[in-house]
Amino acid sequence: MSFWPMVIYIVIILRGYKMTIYELKWRVENIGKNQHFFSRKTMSFFGDTLKNFSVTDNNDAWKVYRKNPGKYGLKSCYYFDKITYKQVYK
Repeated sequence: MSFWPMVIYIVIILRGYKMTIYELKWRVENIGKNQHFFSRKTMSFFGDTLKNFSVTDNNDAWKVYRKNPGKYGLKSCYYFDKITYKQVYK
């Protein structure tokens, strides 16, 4: 593991940091290297916008959930690791 993700992780834990959906999107795309999850094309396919998502702390991962169901009635939650920002499945 490299040095900087560990420093970011420690700062997040010590401060009780409140992550926003916009910051998580940036980190997933740039640190986690997932360009498709929050892309405009994917979001529009499922009838979502970033404003419809919210982020909560779930111990070792960030939990992303929809405030209102999307186009197909989707209500599922998604989890992203706090260090690697890759999607994890729980």
